[in-house]
Amino acid sequence: MTDLLAFVLSGLVSGALYALLATGLVLSYSASGLFNFAHGATAYLCALAFYELHSGLGWPAVPTALLLVLVVAPALGWGLDRLMFRKLARVGETAQIVATIGLLVALPALGLWAVELLDDAGAAVLPAENQFGLPGVGPSPAKNWPLMDGVGVDSDQLITWVTTAVVALGLWILLRRTTLGLRLRATVDNRTLVELRGLSADRLSSVAWMLSSGLAGLAGVLATPLLGLSSHDFTLFLFVSATAAVLGRFLSVPLAFAGGLGLGVLQNLVAGYASFAERITGFRTAVPFLILFAGLLLLTRRQRTAGTAAVEAPPVDYLAGKPWARRWGPWAVAGALLAVAFYTVTTPFWSGILAQGLAISLVFMSFTVVTGLGAMVSLAQATFVTGAALVAGLLMSHGVPFLGAALIGTCAAAVLGALVALPALRLGGRSLALATLALAFLADQVLFQMGPLRNGDTGWEIPRPVLGPVDLGDDRAMGVAMLVLCAAAVAGLGALRGSRAGRAMLAVRSAPAAAMASGVSVVRTKLLLFTLSAGLAGFGGVMYASYNTRITATDFTAMTGLIWLAVVVAAGVRRPQFAVVAGLTFAVVPHLISDYVTDSAQLPVILFGLAGLALANDPDGYCAAFSVRGHRRRATVAVDGEPVSGGGPDPDAALQLVGVQAGYDGAPVLRGVGLTVRPGEIVALLGPNGSGKSTTCKVAAGLLAPAHGQVYVAGAAAGRQGAVRRARAGVVLAPEGRGIFPSLTVDENLALRLPLKKDRSAVYARFTGLAARREVAAGSLSGGEQQLLALAPLLHAPPRVLIADEPSLGLAPRVVDEVYRLLAELRDAGTGLLLVEEKASEILGVADTVAYLTQGRVTWCGPREQVETERLTDAYLGIAAAGKAER
Repeated sequence: MTDLLAFVLSGLVSGALYALLATGLVLSYSASGLFNFAHGATAYLCALAFYELHSGLGWPAVPTALLLVLVVAPALGWGLDRLMFRKLARVGETAQIVATIGLLVALPALGLWAVELLDDAGAAVLPAENQFGLPGVGPSPAKNWPLMDGVGVDSDQLITWVTTAVVALGLWILLRRTTLGLRLRATVDNRTLVELRGLSADRLSSVAWMLSSGLAGLAGVLATPLLGLSSHDFTLFLFVSATAAVLGRFLSVPLAFAGGLGLGVLQNLVAGYASFAERITGFRTAVPFLILFAGLLLLTRRQRTAGTAAVEAPPVDYLAGKPWARRWGPWAVAGALLAVAFYTVTTPFWSGILAQGLAISLVFMSFTVVTGLGAMVSLAQATFVTGAALVAGLLMSHGVPFLGAALIGTCAAAVLGALVALPALRLGGRSLALATLALAFLADQVLFQMGPLRNGDTGWEIPRPVLGPVDLGDDRAMGVAMLVLCAAAVAGLGALRGSRAGRAMLAVRSAPAAAMASGVSVVRTKLLLFTLSAGLAGFGGVMYASYNTRITATDFTAMTGLIWLAVVVAAGVRRPQFAVVAGLTFAVVPHLISDYVTDSAQLPVILFGLAGLALANDPDGYCAAFSVRGHRRRATVAVDGEPVSGGGPDPDAALQLVGVQAGYDGAPVLRGVGLTVRPGEIVALLGPNGSGKSTTCKVAAGLLAPAHGQVYVAGAAAGRQGAVRRARAGVVLAPEGRGIFPSLTVDENLALRLPLKKDRSAVYARFTGLAARREVAAGSLSGGEQQLLALAPLLHAPPRVLIADEPSLGLAPRVVDEVYRLLAELRDAGTGLLLVEEKASEILGVADTVAYLTQGRVTWCGPREQVETERLTDAYLGIAAAGKAER
């Protein structure tokens, strides 16, 4: 009983820290849709600053902690949001994961480099890296209070528990009892709809990031006595706390908080009572990663997302269809020049560095397979490298030739990749990344600690081979051999991409459900990707180890793999030739910095980590940015050449679109649209699917900026205003579907638009059905009730303009009549309405003006009385036009 109580109490300490970190992860993710892998790095920076300010410079503990938690950490969160996270929220999940992993690598190195610079300047700083047994916020040494024989509580533990409880209560009050909390919860439900309410989702996101960083800073300061100053331990702490965030489905703060406490206790109990663990080296330190992996698998099974999570579509290949010389000529010339350079201009030192870069390029190409082709982020590539190299070294020590050992090591890595993939493929996106990283840590802690495989701290020799007359012991020969292998790998991956199997991989990447319907096995295809990627990483690992002539179990840890991923994705993970650029950059840059900038080992890590920042602007990497930007310039020139219908603003119009051109990623959708909506007028916009109706609504509401042309609100130009300013100017968009927040109650939905209680009471007096269900979650209402909830606050406070995109979609005929009656009432109140509707006959019953939209152009606009049946059929269904073509 005494042991049990001791395990529970100590587990609650780590559990409280897990809870703080998990809560911060949920807050930032729910507000921005971005999972911050660098959350633990923020905690480490605050712990490092607390140690240097308190122990080094002698600042008092409590004021220093308050300064870091309430000022410095929130300021860091605000700055990162403004510089990086806002842009990342609009790009693909792969870029998001890698960019935040880059921060995870860069921020601790940045803090340690700052300490080095202060030390060089003569400041009274202390050695920082990997310091343990440090004082916390409380007394030093900590005071102890015995509870019973063998069980006690110290002041650091008590401070952690009390602080965590106060923070939990404060967060509950903030989220459930304040206007800010209501708006944050609305952002979780629907970020776009928040902006259509006139609320800045970016500002709310900044608040969430400031709160999240503050919680990370608090966890870092409180964890200093427990974790010391090991950035590695803080990173591991984050990944375990991520399990609690997963348990909260990245949305529920209470579940994440409770999950963090439970994880801390469970971790201690497993480590304390698992007697069999004594026989397994590294098992006790691996317990958190077993919990993380098991939690991810169990949660995924409950959510039923196995292997079908939506992934990113591959980018357009702007060189597709170009001649071979245009696509590959520059790369062939660069390769030939590099091969010649090995025997002409490079010194022996730089020949070795370039050979090393080409060797690591083979490993980097494995990311091209799993992430570039498969859109899956694997954080276990370093595990495959180490596993293959250790197996090859073991075999060579028993007399197996180099080629045979390399082949068997490659196959071992492929098998290990398949074993990793089998359970992990149930997951997708960030959950898959977390699962593969947990398995990588398990391999570091358990698999690679096995004596027969590890061979102690000395590892295995992997001598460079002699292939006939070619001795790869010469760095020049080694470099040319690596160049040939890289060229073969690039050609092979290029052929794979264009093959039937490659097309199946791209189909699974873009649309798993559609691929399954076409007879493609999603699980088999992903398993093939993982296995091929692991095998390529293993082969590259053997060659890289042969360059170094030795491999140990600690040469390529899981954390090393994070740096590799940041480097290769920043260069461009879509094409294998970009991986070669990344490998050469990875090998050359540290030596250039050491020779010409600084001897600090931290600066190269900072630069490689911060390379992920570029992904916010160029998600496909800096190598691909040249062709992408060139294509966009050409697309802009092409759009500029199209004729645009002009005209000046009408001061009497509530909303006016003049010569509007707009589209997505350079592809035009609207080609000179002109529309006018006057106060007290209903304009019906009709047209076939794909004609641009929803795009017109987005441009009018400010969700999409026009490439050319202008939008006027009450005669004032508003074309570049976003949805927030447009909504504040009185232009309201009721989007397709239901413009409500499902997880908020009816009353909370109304409060976002009508903050005064008397205004909501007036709505309830008119809509008694809503009044009876005011405390019910809006998502549980019927479709008709949800549409009434969306329109009710507008009837109480009519806007200048209402843009409704198919307001009767999915509603019963009786409810449709009620919706149209309410829309007519808004018109009578002076609101101008732009309605896009599927049911043309019903919308014509209330419309004053009708406009036809075809292929992004308004082909006719006039009074409802002048609408002709044939013209309506032609515009809405396209039947008449087809009939004329047949005649």
